[in-house]
Amino acid sequence: MAQDLVIVESPAKARTIKKFLGSKYKVEASMGHVRDLPKSQLGVDIENDFEPRYITIRGKGEIINKLKKEAQNADKVYLATDPDREGEAISWHLAYLLGIDPNSTCRIEFHEITQQAVKNAIKHPRTINMSLVYAQQARRVLDRVVGYMISPLLWRKIKGGLSAGRVQSVATRMVCEREREIQEFVPEEYWTITGKFVTEAGKAFEAAFYGTADNKIVPKNEQEVKSLVEKLETAQYTIRGVKKGIKKRSAPPPFTTSTLQQEAYRKLGFTTQKTMLIAQQLYEGVEIKGEGAVGLVTYIRTDSTRVAEQAQKEALDYIREKYGKQYLPDKPNQYKSKKGIQDAHEAIRPTSILREPESIKDSLTSDQYKLYRLIYDRFLASQMAPALYETMTVDIAGDNGYIFRAAGSRKTFAGYTIIYMEGSDNESSEKEDVELPEVIEGESLKLKKLVPEQHFTQPPPRYTEASLVRALEEMGIGRPSTYAPTISTIIARGYVVREKKSLVPTELGFIVTDLMMEYFPDIVDYKFTAEMEKQLDEVEEGKKDWREIVREFYIPFQELLKKADEAISKIEIKDEVSDVICDKCGVNMVIKRGRYGKFLACPNFPDCRNTKPYVEVISARCPKCNSAIVVKHTKKGKKFYGCENYPECDFISWDMPADEKCPQCGALMMVKQKKNGEEYVACTNKECGYRHERSGVSHG
Repeated sequence: MAQDLVIVESPAKARTIKKFLGSKYKVEASMGHVRDLPKSQLGVDIENDFEPRYITIRGKGEIINKLKKEAQNADKVYLATDPDREGEAISWHLAYLLGIDPNSTCRIEFHEITQQAVKNAIKHPRTINMSLVYAQQARRVLDRVVGYMISPLLWRKIKGGLSAGRVQSVATRMVCEREREIQEFVPEEYWTITGKFVTEAGKAFEAAFYGTADNKIVPKNEQEVKSLVEKLETAQYTIRGVKKGIKKRSAPPPFTTSTLQQEAYRKLGFTTQKTMLIAQQLYEGVEIKGEGAVGLVTYIRTDSTRVAEQAQKEALDYIREKYGKQYLPDKPNQYKSKKGIQDAHEAIRPTSILREPESIKDSLTSDQYKLYRLIYDRFLASQMAPALYETMTVDIAGDNGYIFRAAGSRKTFAGYTIIYMEGSDNESSEKEDVELPEVIEGESLKLKKLVPEQHFTQPPPRYTEASLVRALEEMGIGRPSTYAPTISTIIARGYVVREKKSLVPTELGFIVTDLMMEYFPDIVDYKFTAEMEKQLDEVEEGKKDWREIVREFYIPFQELLKKADEAISKIEIKDEVSDVICDKCGVNMVIKRGRYGKFLACPNFPDCRNTKPYVEVISARCPKCNSAIVVKHTKKGKKFYGCENYPECDFISWDMPADEKCPQCGALMMVKQKKNGEEYVACTNKECGYRHERSGVSHG
């Protein structure tokens, strides 16, 4: 009996779908793209209106021959690749190779790999959407033109192995510009004063010095603070005003691609690349005990927060049954998607709210479970009632005209927070709610203590992967499918390195960015790149011809390329000279950066090919034996610090030891990092609590 053939991209997806369709269907995998532009040449016929010259991808011959054979024996062929531009292009290339008319109803599309979604898609096949194909083709041709024409220029003028690209060059520029902001930042001193008050009933609470009724006062130096403290200490204080209110905190929307990447980074420490790899596994299907292969989440490349009506109904029924109707919103939550998004897909959510994370934990890897739980909890919370807080603001007036202000809140209804609390890049936003004592206007207060604290304004934090993804999205640069590969590329090219959780530009990153900004300003221009994304969206919507976009870009680009080639002189990047002597030829070895980080190499290469591991020594000494402390890395590349005499001395630390002892108790000090990337130095003695920031001091 002849079977219908369904072609998907991956074996995991094929296994999951096969289970739903039964014996009438044969499901095969193309293993991703089958045709592409050649790697060895431009592959775009500039003279023939930018016609792409596709070739069969090397190594795919056996797979294609098998698919051709299966297609010839099948009654009907269904192309079931992912529901986006890339997936549509794969289907189009498959149709070409298999001799299928793209205008025939050969294409099926589903946004979740469930029995209902797959069977419904089979019932409603469509033609290949050429507008989607052309949008993908336009991006591919543009990126190829930029990459294959600028990259050789970089090889000639700087060094081999470099690359440029529309989105990667903009992302590198953002990281470089943030680093320069930090380098040029001049900290400004300021002070805060905290008053510790006691009510007539003996209840203690804290309030921050505000100023006067007409003017907020921020003391700028110690002299100003001393003058203020003298006046504040002798004043009599009363409650000047009490303002109470109710605050609603609404649930966050379900995940889009970028918000999933950001939250997985904050809460799980996953890189964007790792998040997408695991999310793809959850989407395509995981073997669940008693069920077989199951697609656990909906399609993972989306910028929409829309939720299917049926999925929302199931979630609301689940909430009512498990938590009670008080946790249901007054009306189902609807979330506005950002302006300009395609909204072709739903938000990322579990395919069944009844498949609780704990119930399938044994079938998942640790990372799969963590990410599934994050997606599940976020979606469930997004359908719940808001959390409610009683808020209270108290103004305290001194008889000298100065004012202190205290703000507090108390959670009166947990709402969605019973399930989920959103992460934040800003540590201060995660403070616990402060509950103030009941006070009345006119009540006298006793000032017990004033605590002045010195601070310095901080530079903007370095980008993390999460904050860079958010910034790219806010600027309209890139799309859900591009964020992870963009970050991976700029790290792989050596333009940016990860330091702890921060993205830090290298000297090479600065050089390439400066060159691009001088000679190819449009390529790295934020507005230009965002506008190009909009034009690609217009191709997808059938409003614009893809060749016209490429043509408009290429004509001025060609002139810039010619001028740059003539104007740029050879740029020499000098290697950093180390104090390590090459034991083969006696010269100082230089520090180079390879695929796996820094290493030492002889500068006389290729005559001398001697290399050594690069050992980075920090200024602090080992607290156990007073030897040097070196930077080390785990097998997965995570940085830690250890004594150079290991294993004789077993001192190790995830945090970097500081080159100073605690001035209060003499204990070891460590350099710590806040979630926003700012660093401070803290005493390791928990009972002491001494810490200081880059400048200034505070006491715990």
